Amino acid sequence: MSTELELTSWRRAVAELYAGVRAADDPAAGHALWRAGRDALFREHPQSPLAPDDPLRTTGLPCAPYDPALRSVLELLPARDADARLELDGGDDAGTVLRPVGRVELPDPVGGSLDVWWLQQYGGGLFLPLRDGSSGRAVDGFSSYGGGRYLLDTAKGADLGGDDGHLVVDLNFAYHPSCRYDSRWLCPLAPAGNTVSAVVRAGEQMPLG
Repeated sequence: MSTELELTSWRRAVAELYAGVRAADDPAAGHALWRAGRDALFREHPQSPLAPDDPLRTTGLPCAPYDPALRSVLELLPARDADARLELDGGDDAGTVLRPVGRVELPDPVGGSLDVWWLQQYGGGLFLPLRDGSSGRAVDGFSSYGGGRYLLDTAKGADLGGDDGHLVVDLNFAYHPSCRYDSRWLCPLAPAGNTVSAVVRAGEQMPLG
């Protein structure tokens, strides 16, 4: 199979996985489905960013237990700076420009504000990254990738749903970008407007020990 068809297969699988999450009877069941699906993709798919001998293929991706308090349906508020632009390095490919389309305010126990970006590319998509107090350091046995994690990336199928003017934001679904596993991947990292000081002890985490 060509690389292009492999990537199409990967994105199709991700989109189908999130469709299953949105259709689940309850968010915890959707989270269990998501974890199993992510593990299967990273273990078996030819586009997995894991090296063939990476132990995570056997153990699965480390992930915190589901916490229902970390799921919210949040209003998309006006952007802090609607004229801002963020240009991403695309390597050998053309770069991608992001523009802010709004922000969401995270409720307690996390708090803070996150910018919601729009990918200025064919088809577009919403992008919601997160860098929190666990990014790049261990706090009470929990650590996440220093470049941050993703909550939504609808251009690639990572979409938890919502309605007109609102987004489902569930911190339990925070996941590491592919560049965390393989430096050959180029991933947009969480900018300053997507940083919170609280430690988000949810979602995928770095192996410890």
